[in-house]
Amino acid sequence: MDELESDRAVRGTKHPSRPNVVFILSDDQDAHLNSLDYMPYLKQHLLDQGTFFSRHYCTIALCCPSRVNLWTGRAGHNTNVTDVSPPYGGYPKFISQGLNDKWLPVWLQQSGYNTYYTGKLFNAHSVQNYDSPFPAGFNGSDFLLDPYTYQYLNATFQRNHDSPVSYTGEYSTDILAQKAYGFLDDAVTAGGPFFIGIAPVACHSNVILPLTATEYPVFTAPIPAKRHENLFPDLQVPRTESFNPDQPSGANWVKKLPKQNESNVDSNDNYYRQRLRALQAVDEIIDKTVRRLDRYGILENTYIIYSTDNGFHIGQHRMQPGKSCGYEEDVNIPLIIRGPGIPAGEITDIVTTHTDLAPTILDMTGIPPRQDFDGIAIPLSQKALSEAKNARYEHVNVEYWGFATEEGDHDTTVHLNNTYKAIRVIGKSYNLYYSIWCNNEHELYDLTNDPYQMRNVFPSNVQFNSTQAPQPQLLGHPLSAVISRLDTLLFVLKSCKTTECVQPWETLHPQGNVKNLRDALSPKYDDFYEIEQRRVAYTRCELGYIIDAEGLQFPVDGLIYRDGNAWSAWV
Repeated sequence: MDELESDRAVRGTKHPSRPNVVFILSDDQDAHLNSLDYMPYLKQHLLDQGTFFSRHYCTIALCCPSRVNLWTGRAGHNTNVTDVSPPYGGYPKFISQGLNDKWLPVWLQQSGYNTYYTGKLFNAHSVQNYDSPFPAGFNGSDFLLDPYTYQYLNATFQRNHDSPVSYTGEYSTDILAQKAYGFLDDAVTAGGPFFIGIAPVACHSNVILPLTATEYPVFTAPIPAKRHENLFPDLQVPRTESFNPDQPSGANWVKKLPKQNESNVDSNDNYYRQRLRALQAVDEIIDKTVRRLDRYGILENTYIIYSTDNGFHIGQHRMQPGKSCGYEEDVNIPLIIRGPGIPAGEITDIVTTHTDLAPTILDMTGIPPRQDFDGIAIPLSQKALSEAKNARYEHVNVEYWGFATEEGDHDTTVHLNNTYKAIRVIGKSYNLYYSIWCNNEHELYDLTNDPYQMRNVFPSNVQFNSTQAPQPQLLGHPLSAVISRLDTLLFVLKSCKTTECVQPWETLHPQGNVKNLRDALSPKYDDFYEIEQRRVAYTRCELGYIIDAEGLQFPVDGLIYRDGNAWSAWV
């Protein structure tokens, strides 16, 4: 059916009052390397007509765990899907953890929505296990399958309950686009409210995944469509302070990386251009999807969400192309939402995370939130956005287990000791990143004065409640006082569930007199934070979420000192 016939087929259809949702999910797209600047349709249809959430974060900088967080509204330490493949992650882990009937498409279907999805779902969703079982919750689906998911010119798709079909020699994003438009036709013809997920692999690396356990993946730069392959011939990775610095930075394996030579930098610049070229076909999907919705007369009753699973670095801190770290390039990612009642052309700096997106979509569609969510709905109206500036949480819980892979042409090292816990805390007068690696190295960055995270201010021998003078200062307080608050906050968040993840300060101060880091820095809480609390520490590095490797799970042997005046059991 061509576009004109499709229009005729749906013209006059009575559309429901409940809003539709279209979610376009790119892969590995950055917010800090300017990729959005090279997507003109995204600007025209989404940025200019919707709201950009400039401080949106994934909570795990890795494809499959991040997508599970997104679609379930739960943190990685609660889903226990922490890797891209078994035994700690991938589609088999999603199934074994009982999540196939506890995720967004199922909830939407139960509420009367027709649901459709095409593209990448999860890693290790493959030609061998696509029906063991089928993903639940879709009226129509056409999934990319491993080991061909990341092969731009050799994709395999699997439609509904049919057998997989190979598309050798055809461009993956263009195939996906036609499937997406077909599902949109189906959804409109069906006549009820709908959800459509559109998930191309761009701008992920082109990857030849191994067919046997003894082989290794082969990563190359993304492959653009033929019509885009000569764009942006002179572009380079932005030469920020953190790009291939003269002196090492970071911690753990990152601070041991050598400075990249000229050929390495040239290769990374080409990799950068290929990412932007590959995104052009995604940009075209945005344009054609919006135009279809408009022709059908349902654009104004449709929420369009654009995001990605995790960010990406190329050369920052001397790293080769990749993700998996807690630095801003990897975890601060694009989120744009357009739809009914959402301000046009708005940019907000309220803090949001991927665990908020499932609650947000339920809120959009009039479905009550679930009790097991670790996030809360994102405010969308002008009034709600304004109120959120003073009332919304200020923290992001960032976590990671396992290895980091370098995807460029010059180094394919796999760093096995990449497990860490971290938090971002962003308030009116502070902007901090605090992390603890599994070898117990610490990082602390003041992004107000060091936006590229080049100067780790965590002292080599921090002493809480120190009487030594003079002490280094941060935020007008002794550095040890700030670190003690951050460490205790991280202690709560690293094993939090439900409301604890959203309101950790209330967990520590149930009387409600501490709402944020600034409140917690009151000197009257010095003993509480600096003396009585245990510290986050690992006992060893592991590749997955193994609790006895992660040290104490709760402060002070299962008890927590609450609000400076009483001991009570941790609930």
